[in-house]
Amino acid sequence: MALYEHVLIARPDISPAQVEGLMEELSTFLDKQGAKVAKSEYWGLRNLSYPINKQRKGHYTLFNIDGPAEAIHELERQHRISDDIMRYMTIKVEELDENPSPMMSRKNRRDD
Repeated sequence: MALYEHVLIARPDISPAQVEGLMEELSTFLDKQGAKVAKSEYWGLRNLSYPINKQRKGHYTLFNIDGPAEAIHELERQHRISDDIMRYMTIKVEELDENPSPMMSRKNRRDD
């Protein structure tokens, strides 16, 4: 199976708890499609580089996925239908990084 990194931006007017619920729904959906979610991270509410649909912020999440291409195509189709997801991007990678992403390590550095 192929390895993917999947980042999505959810609308800013939903709560972080709703974003966590959305992440759980996506994980169970991918499990049903035969894909395995190796890692999922919630990066928080962050500023966008440019306005999207008159919004200046968004909830960022990251998924590391090990699964077939058909599961990714179906996941992206679900994202296009959803009103809660503003943008998404899936990248095929050679290997999945098990360490926290640079976004998470930067966030942890601020907490110290």
